Amino acid sequence: MSENKNISEFKAGDITIIENTELHIWKAVLPIVVLVGLLAFNVFVYGDNALSGSNQFILLMGAAVAAIVGFTNKVSYKIMIDEVAENVKSTTSAILILLMVGALAGTWLISGIIPSMIYFGLQILNPTIFLAASLIICVIVSTATGSSWTTSATMGIALMGIGSALGVPSGMTAGAVLSGAYFGDKMSPLSDTTNLAPAMAGGELFDHIKYMTLTTVPTILITLLVFIILGFNIHPEGVANTSEMMMGIKSSFHVTPWLFLVPLVVIVLIIKKTSPLIALIIGTLLGGLFAIIFQTAIIWNQGLRYHISKVPENLTHLVSWEGMSANNYQDPGTYKLVANSENISIQNPIILNLPQSNKKVTAIFKQQSNILKNGQVIGTIEVNATPTSFFKTAYFAVMNAMTIETSIHTDSEKLNDLFSANGMGGMLGTIWLILCAMTFGGVMDAIGALAKISNAILNLFNSIFGLFASTVFSCITLNATASDQYLAIVVPGKMYAKAFKDRGLAPENLSRTLEDAGTVTSALVPWNTGGAYQSGVLGVGVQEYFVYAIFNWLSPIMTLIFAAFRIKIKKLVTK
Repeated sequence: MSENKNISEFKAGDITIIENTELHIWKAVLPIVVLVGLLAFNVFVYGDNALSGSNQFILLMGAAVAAIVGFTNKVSYKIMIDEVAENVKSTTSAILILLMVGALAGTWLISGIIPSMIYFGLQILNPTIFLAASLIICVIVSTATGSSWTTSATMGIALMGIGSALGVPSGMTAGAVLSGAYFGDKMSPLSDTTNLAPAMAGGELFDHIKYMTLTTVPTILITLLVFIILGFNIHPEGVANTSEMMMGIKSSFHVTPWLFLVPLVVIVLIIKKTSPLIALIIGTLLGGLFAIIFQTAIIWNQGLRYHISKVPENLTHLVSWEGMSANNYQDPGTYKLVANSENISIQNPIILNLPQSNKKVTAIFKQQSNILKNGQVIGTIEVNATPTSFFKTAYFAVMNAMTIETSIHTDSEKLNDLFSANGMGGMLGTIWLILCAMTFGGVMDAIGALAKISNAILNLFNSIFGLFASTVFSCITLNATASDQYLAIVVPGKMYAKAFKDRGLAPENLSRTLEDAGTVTSALVPWNTGGAYQSGVLGVGVQEYFVYAIFNWLSPIMTLIFAAFRIKIKKLVTK
C-alpha cells in the first residue's frame, strides 16, 4: 500500500475496496464531473459516432484527472496502475465471451441457424405480439440459464433479426430482449449476481430470491403490459412483404428445424452449469459444422479460393501480379500480370478472371505467355489457377465467418443488410471501450473515490427510506463510475450492511436493493461492461434502447416505491 496512512483496504470476495480518509468528497467527485462534461461535449460533437473511439479516449482523460487527484493525496502511481490491472483482469472472462459471441454470430449466420430462426419466427410472430413474445422468450431462457449475456447472444440476436424483418424499431426489440434477459439474471439461482448480492448483504440465497419476487414480479408484469400496448400501436411499413422475405431466406439457405439443435445444446450446457465461454465455443464450432453439413452452397460461395502459381524467381523482378495478396490462396476476382519497368512487356497479356461460385469449380485456369525485354524474349511464364478443395473451402468459409466480416446475398435488399456479421473483429470496438472504462474505474477505486462517494451518499439520509435511496443511488453511481455491475453490488453491499442491521432491517432488504439497482442498471450505461456488451451484441446503441429497457430502469424505481410506503420491509429477527 501507499505510505499515506489514511489509506486502507478490505476484501469483498475477489474484489478489493480501498478507503482514503484524507480524500475530500469534492476531490472524489471532481473526476466524475469532468468526465460527464467531456462526454456530453463529445457526444454533442460526434453524435452517434461517439463510441467509435472518441468516448474511449474521454474515459482515459477522466482517469488522468482521477490520477492527478490521487497524486495530490499521496497515492502512488504503482497503486493506481496495479488497481487498473486488477480491474482489467476482472474483465478477462467478459472480453473472451465477447470475442466468442462475435465468432458465434458468424457461424450461426452461414450455417443458417439465425436465418432459420427468422424464417420460422416470421411464420409464428407478427408485429402486434412480437415485443411481448420476445420478452417472455427471454424471461424463460434467462431464468433457465441464469445469464443475461448468454440470452442476448443466442435468442437476442435471432429476435433482433426477426424484429428487423417485421419492421419493429430496433430499440424496442432490444428493450424487450434486455428486459427479459435481466429478469433471469436477477432471479435465477444459477446467476452469479443472484448469488453475490446475498453474500455481500449477509443473507441466504433462497430467502433473497423469495424476497425479490415482491418487487420483481410487479415490475415484469408492468413491463409486459407496456410491450403489449406498444405492440398494438406498431404500424411498420412493408409487413406485407413478409412472404417475400421468407422466400428470400429459402432461396439462399437450406432452412430446417434440425438447425435448432445448436442453440438448444448451448442452452442445455448453460443450464448444466457449463461455463458460458465453453458453451459459446461449443456453439460456435457446432455452427461451423452445421454450415458444412447443411449449407454447402454458402460454403462454396464464402470460402472458394484459388491457388495461383507464383512467378518464377528469375522473373520476379520483371513482372508481378496486380491485386494479389501475399498468401497462396486468392479470392475470386480479376488478377493481371503487369510489367515492373517500361522496357519489359508481356506477350499475350495474362489476365485471370476467377469466378465466384455456389458449387464446386472443377476448371483449372491456365495461360502461357512470353516475357519480352526491349522486344526480345527473355523468358516464358505459365500460370495455373486451381480452385480449392471442399475441405479448404470450408475452412476458409468457417474461419472467416468467425473472425471477419461476412455477408450473405439474398433476393431481398432488407435481408442483405440483416444477414451480415462482423465476427470477432466486430467486437474489438466494444472491448476497447471496456478496457478504457475499467482504467477509469480502477484509478477511481485506487484513490479511494468510490468508497468516499458511497459513504457520502449514505450520510445524506437518516430515515429508512433514505437508507434504501442511498443504496440505489450508490449502485447506479458505481455502475456509471466503476463501469462494472459487480462493483456496483459489492461496494454498497459491504458499505451498507451494518447500516441496515443497525436499523433492524433484514439483510434481504439490502440484497434485493442491490439487485434492483445494481444488476439491472449496468446495461443502461454505455461505458459499463454491461452496456458495452449488450450494445455490441445486439447492434443497438444504449441511447436507442434505454427508454424501452423498461424492466431495467423501472426496477430501482419499484424498490424505492416499496421503501417509501413501507411495503413488505422485512425486519431483522433477533435470536
